Amino acid sequence: MATMAPRLIISSLPDLIIWNTMHHFLMVVVAGLVALYLKYRRKVPIYLLDFACYKPPNSYRLPKSMFLEAVFLNNMDPDDIAFQIKILEKSGFSEETCIPPSLAQVPIRKSLPLAVEEVVTVMFSVVSDLFKKNSINPKAIDIVISNASLFCPTPSLSSMVVNKFRMRSNVMSFHLSGMGCSAGIISVGLAKDLLRVHRNSLALIVSTESLHLNWYTGKNPPMLLTNCLFRMGGAAILLSSREEDKSKAKYELQHLVRTNKAQDDVSHACVYQDVDSENKVGVSISKGILQVAGAALKANIAALGPLVLPFKEQLRYGFSIICHKMWPTRRKSIYIPDFKKAFEHFCIHAGGKAVIQAIEKNLHLRKQDVEPSKMTLYKFGNTSSSSIWYELAYIEAKGGMKRGDRVWQIAFGSGFKCNSAVWKCVYDSKFEIANAWSDISSYPVEVPDFVKISE
Repeated sequence: MATMAPRLIISSLPDLIIWNTMHHFLMVVVAGLVALYLKYRRKVPIYLLDFACYKPPNSYRLPKSMFLEAVFLNNMDPDDIAFQIKILEKSGFSEETCIPPSLAQVPIRKSLPLAVEEVVTVMFSVVSDLFKKNSINPKAIDIVISNASLFCPTPSLSSMVVNKFRMRSNVMSFHLSGMGCSAGIISVGLAKDLLRVHRNSLALIVSTESLHLNWYTGKNPPMLLTNCLFRMGGAAILLSSREEDKSKAKYELQHLVRTNKAQDDVSHACVYQDVDSENKVGVSISKGILQVAGAALKANIAALGPLVLPFKEQLRYGFSIICHKMWPTRRKSIYIPDFKKAFEHFCIHAGGKAVIQAIEKNLHLRKQDVEPSKMTLYKFGNTSSSSIWYELAYIEAKGGMKRGDRVWQIAFGSGFKCNSAVWKCVYDSKFEIANAWSDISSYPVEVPDFVKISE
């Protein structure tokens, strides 16, 4: 027995060496896998390098007098004329809003080639400005996303951009349609997901809308409303997931929250493309759109609030809801969190004066908080999905943006949708004044509640 112990120890040495080696190898593998897991689990930062907004030439302007002249010359009913005058009086528009030249003619000229000409004029202009300003080689772009709700030609708008700028054959190209005025933020969400999967990539987003084929020539008041509100515009946005772009980025994406109320029939039908009794195509906007937008915004805020609000504001909001549930007979209103403690800047979709005023009132915002939205609506009108970028350009041009500031972009769209994007400024240098706001020294201006039109 005494002589066997050393032999057992000696005979087990190879096994011990093998075990130690395997143990060490497994530890290295596990450590490597953990490191890889932590690396890829960490969210890849999404940077906004720059953006450009389209500034139509002065020859595209649609003064109110020209709009009313076209209405009269198209032999509309007196009631329809009175309706459009009333809407225009409350629009908050200046004399500078623009439409494609063909729509200012009498009679209106509508054709597919003219519609294509409209969108490529806007898209190619803003993309060229963006590339030139940032010295971007088009072949460096990995992802192209375009969005225009009511115009979906073949080839797609994104393909037109790829063709015009001779991008690479393996560029990823997408076009979003039918998403309404909130499509710009949806495009950012798609770009974010793609950039995090395809790391170290550049994404180009082009947001615009086509007025041409969708200018309503009938007599249905809910459809005539779109002619009074929508105007020509567009924006190009450059996003990156490349580490090397961190030092030159303007903003970093913090949160993106999307709310869709399409499961509700009233919400689904409040903005609807259809034909009227004369078989003319138009987009109908219901009278209840403000209530629908309010409900969508409330749901969006409920999802966004916990991500951005200070704990004290969340606590007060939660406590007010509990009190409201326990003592409903008191009829005490639910506490509205102070979003000014979460954001320094607000870019509210310039869908109309009533929309901006409703959000200003319901969120207890100050006049300066909604100034970018009101001035964008005043100068450019409702440019659909691109309006939030005109507003961000306004803030930069006024010198209000500083490193560390947080921006809340809010957009509404058919379906019905309310989408939010939160950006944090990471830029140290002075912001350049965008071409769209080259006359920024003239703003803000006073916009009365009712803009009188000379007869």
